[in-house]
Amino acid sequence: MEQDIINDYEQRAALAGQQADDFKKQANTYSLLRLGVFALIILAVCIAISQDNFTILAISFVVLLFCFAWLVSRQAIFERQKRYFQDLKKVNENEIGSILNYENIYNNGNRFSDEKHHYSADLDIFGTSSLFQLINRAATSTGVVKLAAWLGAASTKDTIELKQDAVKELAAKNNWKLELQALLLFANIEDINQLQKLFKYLYIPLNLPGERWLSKYVKVAPFILLAAILLAYFYPITKLIAIFIGMGNLGIVFSRAVYIKKTDLIAGKIGDALNNYAIVFEKIEKEQWQSAYSNNLVKVLKDGNMSAKIKELSSLINKLNYHLNIIVGFILNLFLLWDIRQIIAIENWKRENQETLEAAFDVIGEFEALISLSSLAINYPDWCFPEIAAGTGYTLTAKNLAHPLISSKKRVENDYELDNALKIDIITGSNMAGKSTFLRTIGINTVLALCGAPVCAASMKVSVMDVISYMRIKDSLNESTSTFKAELDRLQMLLGAVSGEQKVFFLIDEMLRGTNSVDKYLGSKAVIEQLISKKAVGMVATHDLQIAELEKKHPGYIRNFYFDIQVVNGEMLFDYKMKHGECKTFNASLLLKQIGIDVDAG
Repeated sequence: MEQDIINDYEQRAALAGQQADDFKKQANTYSLLRLGVFALIILAVCIAISQDNFTILAISFVVLLFCFAWLVSRQAIFERQKRYFQDLKKVNENEIGSILNYENIYNNGNRFSDEKHHYSADLDIFGTSSLFQLINRAATSTGVVKLAAWLGAASTKDTIELKQDAVKELAAKNNWKLELQALLLFANIEDINQLQKLFKYLYIPLNLPGERWLSKYVKVAPFILLAAILLAYFYPITKLIAIFIGMGNLGIVFSRAVYIKKTDLIAGKIGDALNNYAIVFEKIEKEQWQSAYSNNLVKVLKDGNMSAKIKELSSLINKLNYHLNIIVGFILNLFLLWDIRQIIAIENWKRENQETLEAAFDVIGEFEALISLSSLAINYPDWCFPEIAAGTGYTLTAKNLAHPLISSKKRVENDYELDNALKIDIITGSNMAGKSTFLRTIGINTVLALCGAPVCAASMKVSVMDVISYMRIKDSLNESTSTFKAELDRLQMLLGAVSGEQKVFFLIDEMLRGTNSVDKYLGSKAVIEQLISKKAVGMVATHDLQIAELEKKHPGYIRNFYFDIQVVNGEMLFDYKMKHGECKTFNASLLLKQIGIDVDAG
């Protein structure tokens, strides 16, 4: 199955590469034709000068200039197509890399790492070799933030089920998904704050001096200057009038140079990017959707006619950029006061659309987050969409549950059952037997389930609940916090959370490591009994067999499970399978003997 999926991506990548090469050849052809036309323009100038014939120069210059402009526009189309298919190839190759080596060209979410978050640090949600790195297919900063928020907190039951439907629908549209990723890939290397700068710019008025009369004058200015030129042609004595009007137009433009530069500083840099986004909006709007979640998102775009509006803004900004060509800019400003005309048009656009633009880009972010989740359903079809349980008790049942960040060739599957009940499970076992990995397996799959994603299991049913982990407790030199103090802070946070109305599922790995063995046992026992009194639910992994004795005192609440080892000819063999009961076999003495320390000696 995995190889079939990889083969499909390889075929897609190869086809996209061929198409990119074809468009590259066509773009190169038109580039050569442009050189030819430019040479003809030079030739026409030479002939006109040699024959002292202005008519030849005028006619040939106009015709060849139009040909040159047409060739430029055609070449630009082929260049865009070439870039699109190059990006489509990269997107497909990225899926192959993700499946084989957990590689990803997209953001790994490292900036969202937070040691104080309820679970993200312990469960490897963000950063290198994380769940975010496996999942993320968001190129825009909005999409990255949206996906991080989904993985950082559980959604409601209704929202999860709506997301699941949307993710399933997207998983069935792999062609469309990959094409949208290719269209958005340009944003993956853009300034991460580019959109935020644009949004900020939209809410700040330019306050152009004299905007009211200028907006009227720019409409009649070309006709006034043209009339003056015609008048000068028939009455040469009046040519100073035409010169005066032309210089006046340029003077008006130069007098507003600060405002033109202010607009150009932010908006002028993203004209092409906005055109790319307009294509993305249009692609989303035109697709047929069945899921309610996707339809609600698309409604925002269609109601605001966003693809057309973004295309309009992109066109206005690109027109402003005409002044980057000194000759073209001089002529346009001379006749049309071009720069002022464009910044007034951009300001009018801002006034009419600033409220809807940010919401529209939020829709792209939502689709990118959904696409990210759908990549799991496409690349791992043996994973399942969990059932979201109702009921007052806690439900977390799974068949063949495994860790999504461990290779399918190495990971070991386990079953687990907590069906509408209140339980605390004590998990004992040897070092390296799999206790911590199992806790992380439970936690990371629950995070996936509660954001609408498929999970690494054959089946799963889970309640909506907050996950709180107590696993990688670290000291902090910056905050002058010892390991034990950090553990106390975490325990205080956990006890406070389970006192609330929201369901909390906790994962504790080796409680109170920062103190002596006697205090550790007594403290751990006291914490667990307080959790029982608060009707808390979760798992505690420990090496301390005395903790397992709590099952006798609280038989209706405590359950014991264990991971063990088999020792064959002095070699330790792990099956990483969870079993009912207490662990009887530990491996510390064996490990010490392997490095030359005999614990039985003397």
